[in-house]
Amino acid sequence: MSESEFDKIYREQFEPVYRYSLALTRSAQAAEELTQATFFKALQAIDGFRGESSLKSWLCAIAKNLWLSERRRAEPLPLEELPEAAEGSGGPEERTLEKEDALRVHRALHALPEPYKEVFTLRVFGQLGFREIGELFGKTENWACVVYHRARGKLRAEMEETK
Repeated sequence: MSESEFDKIYREQFEPVYRYSLALTRSAQAAEELTQATFFKALQAIDGFRGESSLKSWLCAIAKNLWLSERRRAEPLPLEELPEAAEGSGGPEERTLEKEDALRVHRALHALPEPYKEVFTLRVFGQLGFREIGELFGKTENWACVVYHRARGKLRAEMEETK
């Protein structure tokens, strides 16, 4: 593959891979690093890409594997050290409520069993289609759709319980 062909892939696929990496890492800096590592690894392995899945699915699978490898080596951060989302323009009361809601959502999502948690994350934060999610798991598009909707239902039920 020529350098200009890979540059085209990079330009076309950077944004979805970055969004997916951001969903995994919850940090802009870590997502940037993971995205760069993903494309570096993809460049090394591009000749092995056979097109059995979409290019975006293949790149997201690389990002996921790199992230999982890094997570195995790293110690988990305490909850209070997780990167915070940008604060809104509301007052302190509004920001406190937003943080409480975000924490409830985070806890509910974290409590979901696999594959619900990962499918939901891929769909919502990674903005992958059901076909691509199914390909990542070696399953069908219908399987990914069903798992996503079940995950969403489980999250809603958990959020209602914790109100």
